[in-house]
Amino acid sequence: MPLPFAFHEFVGRAAMGRSANGRMSWSAALRLGRISNLPTVWTNVLAGIVLSGAVVTVWPAMLLLASLSLFYTAGMFLNDAFDREFDRRNRPDRPIPAGDVTATTVFAYGFGLLASGFVLLLVVGYGVPAGTGWRAPAAGALLAAVIVLYDSWHKANPVGPFLMGLCRLMVYLIAGLAVAGTLPERLLLAAIVSLCYLIGLTYVAKQESLRRLVNLWPLLFLAAPFAYGLPFATAGGAALALYVLLLATVIFALFLIFRPGACDIPHAMIFLIAGISLLDGLFMAGQGLALLASVAVAAFLLTLFFQRFITGT
Repeated sequence: MPLPFAFHEFVGRAAMGRSANGRMSWSAALRLGRISNLPTVWTNVLAGIVLSGAVVTVWPAMLLLASLSLFYTAGMFLNDAFDREFDRRNRPDRPIPAGDVTATTVFAYGFGLLASGFVLLLVVGYGVPAGTGWRAPAAGALLAAVIVLYDSWHKANPVGPFLMGLCRLMVYLIAGLAVAGTLPERLLLAAIVSLCYLIGLTYVAKQESLRRLVNLWPLLFLAAPFAYGLPFATAGGAALALYVLLLATVIFALFLIFRPGACDIPHAMIFLIAGISLLDGLFMAGQGLALLASVAVAAFLLTLFFQRFITGT
C-alpha cells in the first residue's frame, strides 16, 4: 500500500509510530489494517475459486487475491474510523485515539482502498482472457456497500454479526463470479457455512470489551462447519485431518471463553479467526485437493504467528 512520503520519512515515522501533517506511518497502517488476518482472506479466495469449478491461471488469481485483500484492509481502516469515539473510551491504544493518525486520514485511506479493490475487479472482469465482465465488479460494489454499512452501524446492532458474516460470504461469491461467471450449488453452500461460522465468531468478538458472554445461543452457529464437513471427514484423508484440526481449534477457543474464573475472549478470538483458514481447507479437501488444503493449514499457522505482533481484533 503506497504511502505519501519519502523513504527516509517512512523509516522515521515507522520507528515512532506517529503521524505528521495528516500522513500515516507504516506502523499505524499495519495495526489499522489488522494485516495478521490477511491469510484468512487469501484462503477464502482460493476456496471460492476451487468451488467454482473453473480452470484458473495464476494472473487472475493473483489479481483477485490483491483486490479482496484491499477490500478487507479498507474495512478494517473504516472500522477504526467509525469506532473512534468508542475506542477513546475502551481501547485508547488504537492508532486514532493514541494520536498516531487522524480519523480524516483513516477515512481517506479506507475509501481509497475500497476504490482500488474495485478497480482490480474491473481488470479481472475485462482485462484478462476469459474474464466474466461485470459480474465480479457488481458483486464488489455490493461488498463495498456492506462493508461501509457494517463499519458505520455495528455497535448495538442486533444484525451486526450477520453483516460481518455477509462480508466474508461475498468474498467467496466474488471469487466464483470472477473466474466462472456462475455460482455452483457447492460454492453457495460453502459460503453459507462460512457465514454461519462468522456469525458465531463475530458475536464472540462483540463481547470482547465485556470479558464475558451475555448469551450462549449464537455460539451454535460455530457448529455449522462440523455438520457440513462430516460427510467429507468420514471419507478420511485430508478432509478428516482438517475436520479434526478445526474441531480442536474451536474447542480450545471455547475452553478459553468458559475457563472458570479466567474468561479470555481476546485469545479465543485469535484462534477462531485463524480457524477461518482451516474451514477453507476443509472446503478444498472436500473437493479432493489435499495440496491446497495444506496451504490453508499453513495460512492458519501464519495467522497465529502474525497475531503475536499485530492484533487482529
